[in-house]
Formats: sequence, C-alpha cells, structure tokens
Amino acid sequence: MSTPAKRMMHLGAFVHETGQHVAAWRHPDAHYHSGTSFSDMVETAQLAERGKFDFLFLADTAAVNLEGSADARGRMGKVVKFEPMTVLSALAPVTRHLGFVATSTTTFNEPYTLARQFASLDQINGGRSAWNLVTSNNEQDALNYSRDEHMSHSDRYERAVEFAEVVLGLWDSWDEDAFVRDKQSGLFYDTAKMHVLNHRGKHFQVRGPLNVACSPQGRPVLVQAGASGTGRDVAARLAEVVFTAQTVFEQGKEFYSDVMARLPRFGRSPDEVKVMPGFYPVVAPTASEAQEKYDYLQSLIQVPVGLSVLEHTIGVHHLDKLPLDGPVPEMPDTNGPLSRQRLLLEQARRDKLTLWELCLANAGPRGHVLSIGTPKQVADEMEHWFRDGAADGFNVMPAYQPGSLKDFVDLVIPELQHRGLFRREYEGMTLRENLGLPKPINRHHLQRLAGAAQ
Repeated sequence: MSTPAKRMMHLGAFVHETGQHVAAWRHPDAHYHSGTSFSDMVETAQLAERGKFDFLFLADTAAVNLEGSADARGRMGKVVKFEPMTVLSALAPVTRHLGFVATSTTTFNEPYTLARQFASLDQINGGRSAWNLVTSNNEQDALNYSRDEHMSHSDRYERAVEFAEVVLGLWDSWDEDAFVRDKQSGLFYDTAKMHVLNHRGKHFQVRGPLNVACSPQGRPVLVQAGASGTGRDVAARLAEVVFTAQTVFEQGKEFYSDVMARLPRFGRSPDEVKVMPGFYPVVAPTASEAQEKYDYLQSLIQVPVGLSVLEHTIGVHHLDKLPLDGPVPEMPDTNGPLSRQRLLLEQARRDKLTLWELCLANAGPRGHVLSIGTPKQVADEMEHWFRDGAADGFNVMPAYQPGSLKDFVDLVIPELQHRGLFRREYEGMTLRENLGLPKPINRHHLQRLAGAAQ
C-alpha cells in the first residue's frame, strides 16, 4: 500500500513591473522602467524559477487611470505595462518549469479569441499556462471598449460564467490522439475525435471547434479571484486556483471553509482546488532590519499618491476632500471592486484607522496579508495559515522588484524547505503536475464512457 504524498505548500509570484508597493519605483534599487524593459521581466521570471515557484502571475488592466488630480497621476509608477499574453509568450523559452498566469477579462473579450490565445500559449510553453478569469473591477476599462459605463456587478458575473463555459468547451475541441499525421496513408486527423461546440446562450453564440490542438496539460489551469458571495460561487464552480485577499487569519479560514463547502453543489471535490491568498512579505535577517525596510518604503509614499491609490482600490472618489487625520467614513457600495472595498473598510473599523493610516495600510498589501520579520517569523505565519485551514499556498507579492522577490527566494524559501513545507525540485513539467491538480478528462470522452456503460 503506497504512502500518501505529503501535502506541500504552493507559491505564486504575483508581480507588478516595479513592485506591489505604490512607491516601489522610487526605491533606489528598484526596476523603474515599468512596462518597457523585457530584460527586467526575464530577471524576475528566472528568479521565481530559481525559488521553485509554481508560477509567475501577472495582473492587468486595460486603462490608464485618469481620475484624480494631474499631480497625483504624474507620480504613479505603474502607468504602462506589457500586455500579459505577449510577454509571457516571450518568457517561455527562457524558463523550463515555471508556470505563467495571465489576467484576461470576460467583460471586454470574446471567448473564442481568449480560448485560442491561452491554448496557443500552452502549446508554446509545454503546458505551463493558466488563465486568471476576471470581470474587470476598473470602471475606466469600459471607456476603452465602446461603452459609456461599466456593466453592473451581477451582469458581469453572469456573463463571466457563460464565457468560461464556452472557453472550457472550446478547449475540449480535440481528443489528445486526434492528430494521426500519417504521411503514408494521407490521414492528418481523425474526424471522430474533433468536437464542434455549437454553443447558443444569452451572451454568446460560438460554433467551434477551436483551431488549436489539445493542451499538453489537458487544458490551461483556471484561476479566479473574488470574495463576494457571487465571486465565491464562481470560484467553487470553475476555479482550480483561487486568489483571495484577506488581512487576518480568521477571515482567511472563513473564506477557505466557505469555498470548500460550496464545491459539492457543483460536483467538485477539494483536490480540484487550491486556495492561495495574497501574501506581502517584508523579510530580513533580523526583525529590526525588516521593520526598517518596511518603514523606508512607507516613507516614499506621497500624499496625493496614497489618496489616489486608495480611491482606485475601493472605487470611491474625492477622498482628498476629507481630513487625513480623521476617521474613515462609511461609504456607498461601488460598481467596481466591491469585495475589496468592504475588506478595507472593515480593516479601518477593526483597527480604528484614520484616513491616512488606511492609505498607508493599502499602499503595499492592498487588503492582503502583511508579514514583516525574520525568515522564521514570516515562515511561521505562512505555516499557520497553511496547516490550520486558511490556505493551500500563497501568491507572494514582492514590495519592489527585484529586491523583495530576491529576499524571499534567498531567505524564506530555504526556511520553508527546511520545514518540509515546500519543494526542493519541481515535480513535473506542466503547471498541473507541479500544482498537484488532476489532468481534466475531455468531456466528450466522458460522454462516450457513460454511453458505453449503459
């Protein structure tokens, strides 16, 4: 009888070009050619692979923020960026094992195009890609896609579910062995192993099949982030990796338990899903050095920037009209980042933060776990979340690039490995193999098996 494999932590490197911190680009050692230096991206990807990370995770938005004052906007360091699919295709040949997660919205895309892009990326990198499904919480995105206003929260999620179902259906267009390529007989593919989708729904009409072959890992991994009730249902229904924002362990454990409890409703089991909260570490050999690193970055925050970024994070405008040293007022629900707004306002109430203190708290973690300390202290917190029911791993959010990621790789990874919590070598060549996720069986094969059993 074989011994079950030990449960291991999974890690993603969730990066912005200059770093997660709003003032990262001002750090003297930071990458600051945001979105223009491919060599910086190569350095980041290879550093993540040296640390044995499961994947590199790129966020994305389709708009330059034009809200707020010109003074605040001119001080932002993350205005331009590489389009994720383009840069991840270019990073494929300079890595061997690292997975790639690209953010792509269901609100301003067509499912056939997106399915084709990700299937192609998966062929290029040998089965190491994942799609981060988002519905776009940035209201300004809509203005670049022939719309006067953003689609409502509920309508975005309804569209997202149908969109994802179409994409998953298209990724099942071909059986693994469909392509015979027999030069002698002249048979290129077996037509019985090609499947036409013929989808007709409320939002989409897509015939198919996809003109990209079956993925080396069955299909790209599906990642989703969303903490609202609707978002949790989408996660339980579709996601294989769930990216979530929680500030304290109790919130993380509640979220984890709730998502796992929703899985049976959609015919799914816990071994099909990895919950990976965002984790913002500031680490150094001593606790005092770590605090100095944190304090230095915080000292680089300019008031207009801190206010503007908080406005963007919670989807509320004109915070500059409020006193910085006053309490954070109640705010109306937004049509943008609703769950993040509620999370940060709850943090402000719980910790009795002033408006400026909330700006400072938001400047790096943005509602994710903040951990400042030695490698042991940081690993202790990660182990607590991992062992005690709040996480299967973490999306690590380096404060500035490349220094913060290098600190984590050189200081925290060895501590996690010493504890037997994290791999020393990659388990496989595909992202699914390294995440320990089952390879999906083509739905048409399952239907044939079901028919044969009757």
